[in-house]
Amino acid sequence: MTRIQHPTYEQLAALPAYTEQPVPVAFEDSNGHLNVRHYLGIGSEGLDESLVDLGIPQNWPLVAGHACFSAEHHVWYLDELRTGDRMSVRVRLLGRSERAAHVLVYILDDTRERVSCAFEEIFLHIDLADRRTAPWPDDVAAALDARIAEHAALPFPAATSGALALH
Repeated sequence: MTRIQHPTYEQLAALPAYTEQPVPVAFEDSNGHLNVRHYLGIGSEGLDESLVDLGIPQNWPLVAGHACFSAEHHVWYLDELRTGDRMSVRVRLLGRSERAAHVLVYILDDTRERVSCAFEEIFLHIDLADRRTAPWPDDVAAALDARIAEHAALPFPAATSGALALH
């Protein structure tokens, strides 16, 4: 099995931070660290925050009848987060198709300055009128394209699983 070389904490820390918070006591498991079930939730919150300035507000379903639905994930648990550790989320958009987007989401341990978790995701644009995929609205597509180009120019490679792809 080939080991994926993820970006370093220092490389990712240069990206905007989302969902900055300490690990809550309620999220701790019997091993004394962040329970596995919370990683996707925390990362998804950060992804949602990162999409706001691209024209995808968190109340998009209510104000426009559109939504983003997750379709696939690949998760890497790299280092534990413990109760009270400061954490943040960083997002790197990789690409989009007419109805979907491909992203890497990183959860950083800001207390110990390390990458705790990374996940790769495909998410879909949904028209809630019929709850089916639909083309991205033009303004959102343009904003996604601009962010994708910005992230493609980052000075470190985008380490992906090779298992997820846009169609």
